[in-house]
Amino acid sequence: MRNRFTIAIAILVIVSLALAGQAYAQGDKDKFKERYENAVGTKDFDPHDFTGIWEMTVLDHTLGTTPPALTPAGIAAMKGRVGDTPGVPRPLAEAARTASEVHLAGNGVDSNAPWLQCNPMGFPRLMMDDEPMEFIMTKDKILQVFQWEHRIRYLWTDGRQAPSGENLENLGPAWYGHSAGKWDGNTLVVNTVGMEERAWLDNLGYPKSFHARIEEKWTRTDSVTIQLEMTLYDPQYYTAPWISSKKIFKKMPDDAISYFGWSGLFAGISEGICAPMNEVEGYNKGFHDLAKEPKK
Repeated sequence: MRNRFTIAIAILVIVSLALAGQAYAQGDKDKFKERYENAVGTKDFDPHDFTGIWEMTVLDHTLGTTPPALTPAGIAAMKGRVGDTPGVPRPLAEAARTASEVHLAGNGVDSNAPWLQCNPMGFPRLMMDDEPMEFIMTKDKILQVFQWEHRIRYLWTDGRQAPSGENLENLGPAWYGHSAGKWDGNTLVVNTVGMEERAWLDNLGYPKSFHARIEEKWTRTDSVTIQLEMTLYDPQYYTAPWISSKKIFKKMPDDAISYFGWSGLFAGISEGICAPMNEVEGYNKGFHDLAKEPKK
């Protein structure tokens, strides 16, 4: 009995610390948002240098615009998906509730989004998460490093084209696709192909096919602001291209990415990694094993 009491106390301490950490992190994040949403940049910057840690200013886990009509194949691809509206702008959430192809959580039914089952978010869903993302510039590629999932995305700028035809078929699908970029004036244009179909496009469950292409246009507009616009080309699933809203990213100051004397993209109190081993171990210690113990 004493052991069970000790374990229960330990669980309560861990949960309390986790909740306190989340509250602290959210409070800190809210303070930062107030600062960067009103931040005024200067024109003293290199438009071809995105170096730094950035965060999207608006909570929007969608492309931010109304989707074009789905093809019959697109409608079939959405069957069985149960989406949800947190992180979805109100007009899009209201439109989704009346869309016959969209099924939303509620009335005892939970979302079955892949990332809720320890799967990667995939591209472009991870891009639309309101968590920090770092750009690292190199001679032949640009790295996007995401705090959530500890994910690295390669944007090749060495002159290669995005794979196509037989080469793409042989490479096969990837959760974050295969990406090649080039500069068009002061705008970085990236094309991504070969994306994993099981990865949802957004929180509502909209699909994308393996043969889809997403074009990103990244433009640094001042010293603290980067703008992104995406276009999905997917004639297999959609009757027209889907153009996103303009996503605004603000550069994070050093004190917003520093915790307990440690700074950087991964300086927070959580790794943001869904690890089944951690999930199972925590559940067994906290609930499953206790329930199996004989009563004394």
